[in-house]
Amino acid sequence: MSKFFLSELHIYPIKSLAGISLTESLIEEKGLKYDRRWMLIDNEGTFISQRKYPGLALLQISLGEEEMTITHKNNPLQTISFSYGTNTGQHIAVSVWGTACTGIEVSIAVSKWFSEFLKTDARLVQMPESERRFVDPRYATNNEIVSFADGYPCLIISQASLDGLNDRLNDRVPMDRFRPNFVFTGGEPHIEDNFDTFSIGDLSFKAVKPCSRCVMITVDQQKATKSAEPLKTLAGYRTINKKIMFGQNLVHKGSGTIRVGDQLQVMEWKV
Repeated sequence: MSKFFLSELHIYPIKSLAGISLTESLIEEKGLKYDRRWMLIDNEGTFISQRKYPGLALLQISLGEEEMTITHKNNPLQTISFSYGTNTGQHIAVSVWGTACTGIEVSIAVSKWFSEFLKTDARLVQMPESERRFVDPRYATNNEIVSFADGYPCLIISQASLDGLNDRLNDRVPMDRFRPNFVFTGGEPHIEDNFDTFSIGDLSFKAVKPCSRCVMITVDQQKATKSAEPLKTLAGYRTINKKIMFGQNLVHKGSGTIRVGDQLQVMEWKV
C-alpha cells in the first residue's frame, strides 16, 4: 500500500482571487485560517468570481502580520492594503451558490478599488467570526460550518490525479487550475475518490463529496485567459452522474496545525 504525504497547502483569502501557497497553516472550524474569509459581491449580494471575471486571477494576495495587500501581477503599482479587522460595521445579506449568509463590507475605498478594476459595481465583504454558514446537511456529519468557499471547508486532490490528466492533454496544466487546499503524493490517479475517513497530522477528515467542476478550471491563473481545456478532456473520462468530478470535498474535526510533509493516514476506505 502506498504512503501518502501532504505536498502542497493552499489558501484563497479572497474568494476567486489568486491563491497563496503555504508550508503550514492553522485549521479552524470553518477551514484553513484566512481561507475564503473575504468575498466580492455585486449589487444583489451575489458573489463575484472568475467565471465571469477571469481577470481576478491576476490579483495576488500577500498576508502581513496585521494587514492584507492585493497587487496586480502585471502592474505592481496597482495595489491596495487593509488591516484584517477593517470593516464598516455594515452587515450585508450575501449569497454563495444560493445559500444565504452575512458579510460586512471592508471599506468604501476598498470596494471602489475593486469596482474600478472590474469596471462594474463590487463590494468586498468579510465573513463575521460569529457567522455560521452550514455545510449541506446531506453531506455534513456534525453540523459543520464553512467560510465563503463554494460549499465545504476543504478540498483535496492527489498529484497523481493531475498527472493522469496531463498525460491526456497536449498542453499540461498546473494544479492551480483546480484551487485545492491540500495536494498529496502517493497512490494511483483519483485514489482520493476512495477515501472515507483519514488524518493529516493530528487532524481527522472525512471525504464527503466529489468536487464537480465548471468553466472556472479553463482559466489560466497566470494569464487570465480561457480555453476549452482541461474541462473538455476531463469530461471524456471523469463525468459521473452528468457532472465532471475532480478532487474530494472534506469536512473535519477539531483545530490544529497542518504542515507540508505531514503523512495522510487513511482510517476507512469507501466500500
